[in-house]
Amino acid sequence: MAQQVWTAGIDVGKARLDVALWPRAPRTEWFARDAEGFGLLIDWLREHNVVRVGLEASGGYEREVLDALEDAGFVAVLLNPRQVRRFAQAKGRLAKNDRVDARTLAEFVAKMVDEDPVRRDRSRDRLIEHLSFRRRIQDWIHDCDDLLEHLRDPALRKTTRARRTGLARELARQDARIAALIAGQPDWAETARRLRTVPGVGPVLAHTLIGLLPELGRLSGRAIAALVGVAPFDDDSGKRSGARKIHGGRKVVRDVLYMAALSGKRHNAVLAAFAARLKGKLNKVIIVACMRKLIVILNAMSRDGCDWRAPGQTAVAA
Repeated sequence: MAQQVWTAGIDVGKARLDVALWPRAPRTEWFARDAEGFGLLIDWLREHNVVRVGLEASGGYEREVLDALEDAGFVAVLLNPRQVRRFAQAKGRLAKNDRVDARTLAEFVAKMVDEDPVRRDRSRDRLIEHLSFRRRIQDWIHDCDDLLEHLRDPALRKTTRARRTGLARELARQDARIAALIAGQPDWAETARRLRTVPGVGPVLAHTLIGLLPELGRLSGRAIAALVGVAPFDDDSGKRSGARKIHGGRKVVRDVLYMAALSGKRHNAVLAAFAARLKGKLNKVIIVACMRKLIVILNAMSRDGCDWRAPGQTAVAA
């Protein structure tokens, strides 16, 4: 008789890992989130003939767990928390605790994940960390700007302005660090150079796409737009035809793409002409359409290994 193959779900906490199996085992197990705990976890998963393991993002605590699982040869699937929660609600599973969450993750992977994910490229981890820190600096700068809108006390305004000036300098230093990371990887450097041949695309978007959208050039235009969250979805029922709306996607990428599309509308002849053809529609509809067109263009360039070509020019292959 063939040995039972299990799927595991891990609810990652700061101090411990709650682990469940699917098909459902009598009880969950837990392990410390440290080197010794990882070793015990690996042994336990192998003992139960586990192949796939699902876990959610948990504020960065999941990264060491992913590394340990991949090093041990398991297929580790990082899941979208919103999808997992809706799956649990559809099952009528309204209770929420670490043990229940682990069981839900295990069942979700077994029933809803059809293909193994592309193995994580750990060389991007440092770049992703730097991009995340850059966003945090920007948030701090925006906080200072908000304060300066309302502060009246001269001493407080002086302190806030000084803090903002220091943060602006740190942002410039962080951009230089990111640029150095990109330059240190020939493939990334070439991708950044190619993407920046498009008018309106600057280093921030190019570096963000390299770090946070590694699927660029590997998917269809429709799929990459949906992944970013700029693909409109139908909202029809019977004779009613509702307005198309965008849903989900990678917000961090979408936010940077938004700024690039605004610039592209002014400096990119193709995007400017495209936006002009949409005149009369709501401005937010026009800008989302430009975002979608821009990411589809960048996706095609990455797929084909070609630089940007203006209308009437021949594509330049790398």
